[in-house]
Amino acid sequence: MYLAGTGRGDITAFVKGVGMLGYGIHYNTMESVETPLTARAFVLADSKSGKKICYVNCELCFITLALKKGVLKGLERHHPEYGYDEDNLILTAQHTHSGPGGYSYYGLYNLSIPGFVIEVYRKIVDGIIEAIVSAEKNVRPAKLSIGTGVFAPDKEVAFQRSIEAYNLNPEVKEKITFENRHLALDREMTLLKVTAEDGEEMGSINWFGVHPTSLPNTNHKVCYDNKGYASAFTEDYFKEKGAKNYLSVFAQGTCGDVTPRFVYHPVYPFQRGQWEGKYPDDFESAKFNGKLQSEKATEIAQSTDLTPIEGEMDYELMFVNFSDVTCDPRFANGRKDARTGPAALGIAFFTGTMIDGPGMHLIAGKLLSILSKGVKYVEKFRTNFSSEEYKKIIKRKYAAQGKKDIMIETNARRVFGTKHIDRLPVPGWGDPVIATIKYFYKKVGFQKKPWTPKILPLQLIILGDVAIAAFSFEITTTAGKRLRSSLLETLSQRGVKRIILSPYANSYSGYITTYEEYQAQIYEGGHTVFGEWTLAAIQTKFDELAKQLLKPKEERKIPHDAIPPDFTEEELSHFPFYRRAWYIRQELIRARRMERRGIPLDPIE
Repeated sequence: MYLAGTGRGDITAFVKGVGMLGYGIHYNTMESVETPLTARAFVLADSKSGKKICYVNCELCFITLALKKGVLKGLERHHPEYGYDEDNLILTAQHTHSGPGGYSYYGLYNLSIPGFVIEVYRKIVDGIIEAIVSAEKNVRPAKLSIGTGVFAPDKEVAFQRSIEAYNLNPEVKEKITFENRHLALDREMTLLKVTAEDGEEMGSINWFGVHPTSLPNTNHKVCYDNKGYASAFTEDYFKEKGAKNYLSVFAQGTCGDVTPRFVYHPVYPFQRGQWEGKYPDDFESAKFNGKLQSEKATEIAQSTDLTPIEGEMDYELMFVNFSDVTCDPRFANGRKDARTGPAALGIAFFTGTMIDGPGMHLIAGKLLSILSKGVKYVEKFRTNFSSEEYKKIIKRKYAAQGKKDIMIETNARRVFGTKHIDRLPVPGWGDPVIATIKYFYKKVGFQKKPWTPKILPLQLIILGDVAIAAFSFEITTTAGKRLRSSLLETLSQRGVKRIILSPYANSYSGYITTYEEYQAQIYEGGHTVFGEWTLAAIQTKFDELAKQLLKPKEERKIPHDAIPPDFTEEELSHFPFYRRAWYIRQELIRARRMERRGIPLDPIE
């Protein structure tokens, strides 16, 4: 028998003018609130062993190391009796791109905000703690069950957005075309249902992969997007049926290359993306998509075919230095020299996706690719006259990053090969992001710590014959299939029959593509920061962790590579939130341009 409790907390961290997180566009700022944002918590405990976990899902773009650290500190200070630590607390995000930014300690994720926003950070931490405390206060005997459902082909819920890369996978026997791109993804939803011993419906967690990007990068209203609407619709549905406190989590699945947009509009291709959802009104499109997800979740939750979950609970977490993983040849096409390298962002990342939100103009991208190749040539040429240590660094970097045209090395703190960012030939007035980088560089805040994390957690939770694998990345459809398969191969030795992938968990550091998808070097590959063998690396490390879970607790030795570094208050003080007049001026210019094209948009006040 299990024990379970549910709770929610408000995380609507609205600070007018602060940037939203997800699109990385400087004008994508918070100006009003369309919907509140919520953290939903499920406490699940094994009544026999006394072990417990808490699964929290937040209506945010992603979780950061800073958030989990803040939540654990708050719980330890005010509620030590709950006994939470890194291992048994899992924080996840449903990945809305219309939520607040500014709650990461790492500089790159604050560039478009711009800066660290203490009010946002505290509101989110407090709301998550509120959800956990609420769940702890109503823990009671409960039953767990699990089921799945598949979206019919005619349900316009999700579409493959990177057909070119997807078709490079050897698993794809018949190449996907534009017409059947809706089939090039995992259309299955998995749902875990929690029912009180007296029969009361307590809630459910489901996993399905589709980006919450129904709202565009020109949106200025805080909103939980399609997955948030799905949660609201489902909770209202069960409330009408008498389950007043039903809690519905719509967590993410393999959504790295999956979009909700499928209607093409060529009128304004470089402002809000060339595509949109079912309706011209983006909020209606978000509701439409959310309704489809809600209908599937309620269908599964009310099915008579749910399988009871029984058996022991177990969990472990391991910190991995993803900038330096030697991959198991089993996961690297037999290669014995496959390794990851320090994080680097490619030009393809900055050009964005043509469906969910374009970045820089493609012509600019082509020119910067030429510059990147020039830097690569110069660095390789310099190895003929440099130290062995420099040769080793350069060789390792380009071996790991492969075909990527590198723009920013976030672990090494370099832009186009230089640490002297203030000397970049691109003027600040020509590009707001460059201006922000230069601003932070001058304030020292960018010079001492990596700009993105390299030490990240992998977490495994076992509930009977079900395992939940939590990790920090966004993973593509085929990469997810491979990871799920390799984990099941190992964990089946202790009776696990089903693997659930739970991305956007505990921290964040870009994408995971397959090796083959990476070679296309479009958006997802450009944002697979640790290089072309990143999937092989996560398979290798998850396999190590899974093998430890095959042993009795007292015999386990979790091989942590390192612990994420702390950021001091003095370091954070170098890059607080700031807003400059030219940001507002540029937004006003953009608004007038949009209005001339017949797209009404209220300028920022």
